Amino acid sequence: MVPPPQGPAKRTSLSGPALVRILARLGETEVLASEQPLADRLSQWLGWTDAIALSTVLSAPAATTAAAAAGARTNGADEAQRGLELRSALSKAIACDALLAPAKRALRGAALAHSRTQIAQAPDTPEMDADFALYRQCYLTLQQKMESDIGDLRARLRSRLAAQSAPMAKLATLDAAMERSLAARERSLLGTVPGLLGAHFERLRKAAKAAQAEAEAAQAAEAAEVKAAPEAQDAKEAQEAQPAPQTVAQPAQSAQAAQAAENAATPAKAAAESPARPPAARAAPGPQAWLDAFRKDMQSVLLAELDVRFQPVEGLIAALRAR
Repeated sequence: MVPPPQGPAKRTSLSGPALVRILARLGETEVLASEQPLADRLSQWLGWTDAIALSTVLSAPAATTAAAAAGARTNGADEAQRGLELRSALSKAIACDALLAPAKRALRGAALAHSRTQIAQAPDTPEMDADFALYRQCYLTLQQKMESDIGDLRARLRSRLAAQSAPMAKLATLDAAMERSLAARERSLLGTVPGLLGAHFERLRKAAKAAQAEAEAAQAAEAAEVKAAPEAQDAKEAQEAQPAPQTVAQPAQSAQAAQAAENAATPAKAAAESPARPPAARAAPGPQAWLDAFRKDMQSVLLAELDVRFQPVEGLIAALRAR
């Protein structure tokens, strides 16, 4: 029996983390879901030394720690609250950053100051001349803050887990081994995000410049039309004021002259009869619109990255609360 011909590979839409979907949308690219099993993909991230370390942790018996033997127990509520507070603080640092939300920062002032040594105010430069290097540094600074603060909380959660029971202590050891094994790969992948945002930044600026040039050309044409209208009207009035020559061809020539004057005066008549349009109706979007859009996109990417970085913390907190 001859097998039926194989069609093209099935294209599966991506339904992964919001960070990947947002970056795909901003980059105007199509990202397809991988059909490779998770274990196979994860193995590509691990070297042989990492594999040995993980195997050692998994095969080791669960040992009871001194703290667990002493009966140190917690329901995880305090650590869950600590996690919520850290996540809220990082979200506010993103939402109220001086560079990404200059208006909000100006309104709320020093009450929203956070522990970051970066530019305290948005750059006072024309929007079309904005420098992406400032936004790149801002993103890297927030990335470092997330990595540092979340890493500290993750280590604290492992210590609390290790004090619960032997199985929980083994889970804490496994999480530490996974963090060490995947840290370099994670840092490398997340380090490419500023570059993707830089390409998005330039696309938005290029489109804004093109729209601005088109709007300026349309306004110049309209101004020229309005300027020519009074001259055409004057020509018509002058023609009408001239005495008609007494010739046999007077009716036909007069009709032609009247028609020519009417055609010349049409722009003036249309401009006079049409209602005045507000300047905003003819103008292109403000020069800052594209930069505001980019700032919102960058904040969305940062918040999505925060979600990804917080996943191990949420898992450890869930393990604590399960006790």
